Formats: sequence, C-alpha cells, structure tokens
Amino acid sequence: MAEHSPTSTAQLRGSDDPEYAANLKRATLAASVGSALEYYDFALYSLASALIFGKIFFPGLGDAAGTVASLATLAIGFLARPIGGLFFGALGDRLGRKWILMITIALMGGASTLIGVLPTADQIGIWAPILLVFLRVCQGFGAGAEQAGATVLMAEYSPTRRRGFYSALPFVGIMLGTLLASAVFVGLGQVPQEALLSWVWRIPFLASIFLIGIAVLIRLRLKESPTFVELEKSDQVAEHPLTEVFRSSRPSLWRGIGLRMAENGGSYIYQTLAITYVSKLGVQTSIGPLAVAIGAILGFFTIPLAGSLSDKFGRMKVYRVGAIVQLVLALAAWPLLSLGNAFITVIVIAICYGIGVNIMLGAQCAALPELFGSRHRYIGVAVAREFSAIIAGGIAPFVGALLLGWFSNSWIPLASYVIILTSITLYTTFVTPDTRARDLTLLPDAVKDTEQDIAERPAPLAASYRTTVNPSPVSA
Repeated sequence: MAEHSPTSTAQLRGSDDPEYAANLKRATLAASVGSALEYYDFALYSLASALIFGKIFFPGLGDAAGTVASLATLAIGFLARPIGGLFFGALGDRLGRKWILMITIALMGGASTLIGVLPTADQIGIWAPILLVFLRVCQGFGAGAEQAGATVLMAEYSPTRRRGFYSALPFVGIMLGTLLASAVFVGLGQVPQEALLSWVWRIPFLASIFLIGIAVLIRLRLKESPTFVELEKSDQVAEHPLTEVFRSSRPSLWRGIGLRMAENGGSYIYQTLAITYVSKLGVQTSIGPLAVAIGAILGFFTIPLAGSLSDKFGRMKVYRVGAIVQLVLALAAWPLLSLGNAFITVIVIAICYGIGVNIMLGAQCAALPELFGSRHRYIGVAVAREFSAIIAGGIAPFVGALLLGWFSNSWIPLASYVIILTSITLYTTFVTPDTRARDLTLLPDAVKDTEQDIAERPAPLAASYRTTVNPSPVSA
C-alpha cells in the first residue's frame, strides 16, 4: 500500500488537521456550486423542453410532434455528454482535477446563458432549432465531465471513514439546482402565456451567469486533490488513461452503468416524463415543477442520510434498499398519476424523486469513485456516469413521449419502463463488491480481475495489482 502523505493521513483521522479541514470545506463548496449549476441548467432545460421549447422552436410541427422534437434535443445533450466525459475525463487523470473543473463549468454555464438570447423560429426560421441543438451539445459536452470530476474530487478529499457522508454533501447542490429551476418554473406558470413565450422564459437561462461567476471564484482557491498529488509524487500519473480504463476496468464500468440505470433514469423520468404525462391529462402546468421542487427539498435530507448510512452498513446495502423502494413506488405511482389530480400528482412525484431516487444517489456518491483505481478514476467515473446517462436518463423522456403516443397516453408502459430500469440496478447491487472505506490511493479497481487480465497490463502496474488488489476495508 502506498505511503500516505500528510493530507491523506488527515483523511484517515478525520478532519483534525486545520489545513486539510479548510481544503475539505473548499472542495465541498466548489463541488456543491458546480453541481447546483449543472442541475439548474439541466433541470431548467428539461422543464423548458417539456413545456416551452416545442412551441417556440418547433411551432410548425404541431403540439404533439413539437413536444417530441423538443424532448429529442434534450436527448441530444446526453449524446454529447459521454464525448465530453471521455475528452475531459482523460485530461483530468493526466493533468489533475482542479483545472478541468474550471473549464467544464465555464463551458456548461456559458452555453446555458447563450440559450437565453437565442432567436425563435418565428424570427430566424430553421436556424433557431439548429442553434438550440448546437448550444445543447456544448452544454452536454461540458457537463459530461463536470459531475464526474466533482464526484472524484469530493471522494478523494473526504475523510475515509466518513466518505459516504462527505461525498454526498455536494450532491445536495443537485437538489439546490433542481429546486431553483423548479421554483423558477412554478413562478413562470403564473405569467401570461403570451409574455412567457415571448421573453420571460429567457430570464432563468440568463441567470446562469451568476452561478458561473461564483463557481469560478471558489475553484480558483481550491487545491488539487490529495490523491492526484500522491500520483504525481510517485510518478504514477497515467499517460493514456482512456486506453487504460477500457483495457483494465471493463468489469467496473459495467457495474457503474448498471448502478446508474434506476437512479439516473428515475430522476429524469419523474422530473420530465411524469410532468409531460400529467400535463396531457389537464393538470395545471405549474403543478409538475412544484412537485419536483418539493422532491428536491426532501433530497436535502435523503442524500446525506443515505451517504451516512452507507458508511455504517455499506454502499451496496443502502443502494439496494433505494432500488427496492423505487420498484415498489413505481407500482403505485403511475396509476395514481393517471387520475390527473393535482394534489396526488405533487405527492407522488415528490416522494418518487425525493426519496426513491435519492436514496440511491446518496450511496452512489462515494461508491462510483471507490470502484476505480487512482490512475484512471476520473475517466472511469465519467464513462460509467455518462454512458448510463444516455441509456437511462437522456432518452427516457423521449422514449416516454413515444410510448404515450403509441399507447394512447396509457400509464402501463411508463410504469413498466421504470420497473425494467430499476430491476437492472437491483441485480447490479448483488454483483458489485462493497467498497466502503477503500483506500483511494490504490492503483487497482475494487473489482478483482483474473490473473490473465492482470498479466496483460504494463509490468509496473501489473505488479501493483498483484500486491494490492481487493484490500480489506479495515486496512484502508
């Protein structure tokens, strides 16, 4: 096992080292603001694509087809995310976490701000949706590595025995961003339709520039991750992390993707698809965002609680509980949503999103970085997160919109969709090793490879795998 630097020793003790404690606070704040901006932008775009963009960027297609086209642009952003994750994730493992996070936050937030000044289809015709798609791609390209970087940075800064709790804290920023976006749209729901579609919708996107400024200022003062500093000291920084992760980490990648199916898919289904569904049943436009806002408030408590419980009981046990909760909720949620009752809609979406989804997210915050070795952790987390985001999150609203059209707005295919995604995650929790308190300076992944796989690695790395693979959590 690698020697611990003073910083990593402080991580093992807790946070009684003053310098380490100060850096931990900065890392938490930096990751939290970035998470808030990312999810403000994406929740904002999700809600706008469900309720507004079809009318102003695709007016010639009609209401139903315009909504499908608008939600398709949401999915396009997710297609750009893995490309950004691959590009920036590899740079993050080669150059460090801090500066890549500076670039991604500027790219992501800048694209969102520019969406707020886009001309509509009535003004410039076909160029309006083309420019919207371009900015959505830029937004996705930056976001593809932003959340992975924040996840890795926070896990590598956190005290070992409380990593689940501390790693979960920045993800409260996700709830803050979602809450801000939802609150904005609750307010926009009170604006006359003509004013909303003409100029008022632009204000929330333009406001992204303030979050960008705050995030950049905080990250300028942040020191590099302790784990990456140790890699540099021991001359173990990967020269080709992308090649390395696909050669050595396929078992970990598949498990990371499987774990994300229910969490990421469920998140976007309840934030976007469910809102589209109930709006077609005649529920007032502002009800869906209100439900998501209440769910985000629940997430303020659910996420750190789940992270803390994962420190005590293990990552996979808590994750499994979350998957089971979402599975049970799906059986009741969609029949209740089909009633078209505003009060029931708020309760159902808030509970499914705020509790079912976020139990899994709380356990995931530390679990994903712990799956991967230190040389390729950034790219590993980015690939697992973003490829799963395409399969589960990005296309979920689009697929759901198609299902609504094909099955005459029936709730049964939607419930079945959630159940399938959740079942994949539930199975994955049984085949993923528990990584609680793992030493993040270790080079190998937590998933034990075969001797043949190890033999194919470069000699120095192979030797490290033979001596350190699958360490005891206690020794960490």
